[in-house]
Amino acid sequence: MKQVKDSLGERVSIIKMDLDKNLEIAASYKVKGVPTMMLFQNGKQLWYQSGVLNKDEIIQTILEKSN
Repeated sequence: MKQVKDSLGERVSIIKMDLDKNLEIAASYKVKGVPTMMLFQNGKQLWYQSGVLNKDEIIQTILEKSN
């Protein structure tokens, strides 16, 4: 995720969360597996993905979904 942030800079904010310490949040977003990535823009969820993606897949998804 650091590489994604380095590539996209100020265009994104990346927030990592320990789901064991935030069970209510995990349940509210129906997170079943780890890792799970979500993309939000202006408070609206644009994308949800469980499982591992590489840096380029994450960047491509962010660019596609946020336009």
